[in-house]
Amino acid sequence: MPTARVIARLDVKGPNLVKGIHLEGLRVIGDPQEHARRYYADGADEILYVDIVASLYGRNNILEVVRRTAEAVFVPMTVAGGLRSVDDVRDALRSGADKVAINTAAVARPALIREISEAFGRQCMVLSIQAKALGPGRWEAYTDNGRERTGLDAVEWARRAVALGAGELLVTSVDREGTQRGMDLELIRRITAAVEVPVIACGGVGTPEHAVQALREGGADAVAVASVLHYGRHGIGAIKARLAQAEIPVRTSA
Repeated sequence: MPTARVIARLDVKGPNLVKGIHLEGLRVIGDPQEHARRYYADGADEILYVDIVASLYGRNNILEVVRRTAEAVFVPMTVAGGLRSVDDVRDALRSGADKVAINTAAVARPALIREISEAFGRQCMVLSIQAKALGPGRWEAYTDNGRERTGLDAVEWARRAVALGAGELLVTSVDREGTQRGMDLELIRRITAAVEVPVIACGGVGTPEHAVQALREGGADAVAVASVLHYGRHGIGAIKARLAQAEIPVRTSA
């Protein structure tokens, strides 16, 4: 089994780290750079920054946060939110990001996936899928932080995006996001079975055991965690210790 990754997800609105439930009802948590440094020190394998209002308001203010974080955090960083062009991606990479996650712009113009992959390498292009359940075994992809329907079947969209050049998928269950009640394992299983690129499972981790389930039962390559960290229920170190106990390989030092 490949080494599993535990990724700290930080949702940013303006200068603040925020968190909600189902991507709504946002509460200010604190300073994003301070939290990123703390999670890095605790063993986070990657940092995922999501500008949660960039797509809605047509702006991207997160790059200064990324620049400052890159001065003190030395694990890969992914930036999501408001990236609409190859030039936007170039700016994010120059600011210190290693990868970008695209959702709204990719749905609007799928060719952007190929353009980013060809310009910066497939490993740089992460497709973000915000999925809501429609019924048993069916999920629809949403955009604009879970606000807008696309009419796209989430699993089929994952397949198409990989064919276009996506090198990784960030799959967020909007139904589970922020609840800390466990992940949508069936969604994760369906998407990991449909593609041959790494899948990051996001939405619902409330205990270290939930991470074990996503990796072992869901087949994910990584888990992205937020509320469980921000509210102090469990740290990165505790999650990775449980993964190691479950004989899931993890990186043990920064």
